[in-house]
Amino acid sequence: MVLEKRFMNFELEMCSRRMLSVVLALWLAISAAGVGAGSLAEDEKALIDFLNASSHGRGLNWSPATGVCGQWTGVNCNADGSRVVSLHLPGIGFSGPIPPNTLSRLSALQILSLRSNRFSGSFPPDFANLTALTGLHLQFNRLSGPLPFDFSPWKNLTVLDLSFNHFNGSIPSSISNLTLLTILDLSNNSLSGQIPDLELPSLQFINLSNNHLNGTIPKFLQIHPNSSYSGNDFTSLVPPTPSPESLLPAPSPSPGLTTKKKLSESAILGIIVGGCASLFALLALFFYLCCSRGNAENYVSGKGSKGDHSPEKAVTRKEDENNRLVFFEGCTFAFDLEDLLRASAEVLGKGTFGTAYKAALEDATTVVVKRLKDVIVGKRDFEQLMEVVGRIKHENVVELKGYYYSKDEKLMVYDYYSQGSVSSLLHGKRGQDRIPLDWETRLRIALGAARGIACIHNENNGKLVHGNIKSSNVFLNNQQYGCVSDMGLPSISNPMVPPVSRTAGYRAPEVVDTRKASQASDVYSYGVLLLELLTGKSPIQILGGTDEVIHLVRWVQSVVREEWTAEVFDVELMRYPNIEEEMVETLQIAMSCVVRTPERRPKMIEVVQMIEGLRRFDSSNHTLTEASTPTPAHDTQATSTSQ
Repeated sequence: MVLEKRFMNFELEMCSRRMLSVVLALWLAISAAGVGAGSLAEDEKALIDFLNASSHGRGLNWSPATGVCGQWTGVNCNADGSRVVSLHLPGIGFSGPIPPNTLSRLSALQILSLRSNRFSGSFPPDFANLTALTGLHLQFNRLSGPLPFDFSPWKNLTVLDLSFNHFNGSIPSSISNLTLLTILDLSNNSLSGQIPDLELPSLQFINLSNNHLNGTIPKFLQIHPNSSYSGNDFTSLVPPTPSPESLLPAPSPSPGLTTKKKLSESAILGIIVGGCASLFALLALFFYLCCSRGNAENYVSGKGSKGDHSPEKAVTRKEDENNRLVFFEGCTFAFDLEDLLRASAEVLGKGTFGTAYKAALEDATTVVVKRLKDVIVGKRDFEQLMEVVGRIKHENVVELKGYYYSKDEKLMVYDYYSQGSVSSLLHGKRGQDRIPLDWETRLRIALGAARGIACIHNENNGKLVHGNIKSSNVFLNNQQYGCVSDMGLPSISNPMVPPVSRTAGYRAPEVVDTRKASQASDVYSYGVLLLELLTGKSPIQILGGTDEVIHLVRWVQSVVREEWTAEVFDVELMRYPNIEEEMVETLQIAMSCVVRTPERRPKMIEVVQMIEGLRRFDSSNHTLTEASTPTPAHDTQATSTSQ
């Protein structure tokens, strides 16, 4: 009887536990649904609570009377305006602890930047609720105490920057759970102990310098330079690993100085082979010009003069009627091929895939006509590519207005950008009359170009490749953001590119045939463009009076490796205050784009997020606000451009 009673009591207890488990599971599901179903009104309340509970030196225009999305400083929403997805509040003057139970209620938040304030106290434990975060920027504050023990809630993080704080204790091994992390910066804190074995497959950049770390550097992290670990107590830093690039003579940090090192036999042999190849290329170019001179004279005089001279007819009038000038839907141009032939024209530039002309029509319309060369596909494939390119409507992509196809001629028609290309703005004559590109304009160019390339990569089911990214194919739109042109041409052309050219300076190491360009090689070319904006130097330079060729990527890598980072930046940028931090962060982004291994380069959408994390960019490209913004962008005018 006693056993029966005990057995019944045991069954009742088990029943109660099962019921309790079911109730608890239902409660958790309801709670989770409540969190996931947050609203813009709840996000607004969380932001107002944060503002009221924090001490700050600069006023914010956060008012319930105005709309959160697009009106509140530093606040950006998703496409349908239903949730807050990014918050950028650098340099506002916040101080004291980050108020608990405020920002942690922004459950859809993807990017949080509170850098360059005076926040103190410990890392907010309730930030574990921000599971959608992809970028967390808390650098240049006064936060202290240990880092979070468990990083697994932030599995979507791609950028984690906690540098220049007072964090102590050890580096948690749970950071290994951040498999999407591309940038990790814990430098200039008081962290101690050994570095855990962080196997982060997506990591492009790491900086643990200036802490109190000791022991040895894990094998997985030894691919990163010594500067990432300097200022610690390691028994030994990363041993230098020879690479094909390091076997070449390292270029001097000062391009004006020629190297005095004795050349090896292999280097001498390389110079001889290169000289023969250059001579052969020059001879081939000479014969090509002689043979094609007659054809060239049949089109545009091509001497770059601004006079109103009518181009002779390069496009024969004997073409079939189907070979007509095709405009895309929505285009307001009202001219035909005959009008284009009668237009006054001047050469803007000769590029890898053809020559660009500025054509001024009789009705005062001005367009750019790209005359393609070496097109190796038939009419159907050509038209299919034009249709794909013509469908792209984005403020950071130069819109293709129309095209022409015949057996002998292939033309593309674009809008004309009066300020010229980024190449002409960066590398134009530097004299007393020159108005240099300030840092704000360069940052807008970088962000706009990144957004444009990301848009291109998203087209045609994610299969479209630009293939020809360079500063002469980037222009400034009405808001002074960069926009890219000339996409998709490698897939239809078979260009013979000289062994040393500006185009070669942008080409990723794995690209031998330009038709084999990929989205990863686009990222590399964009990284070179970023370095060009930062340094003011061309991708490839041939020193006057010598045969020495300096590749921009290799030069920057050598300067950074020697920890002379300040030597990298364009001297024209030195006049602008409070931009050093942004320039260094932009340099880090560029270096991640130009790594040799394609799989280790970030996606363009990730690059966009990293650049947007630098400061508060308006998603509409219309405004950019920052406490330490340099002088406004100049309205630089240019009379010519190159494509």
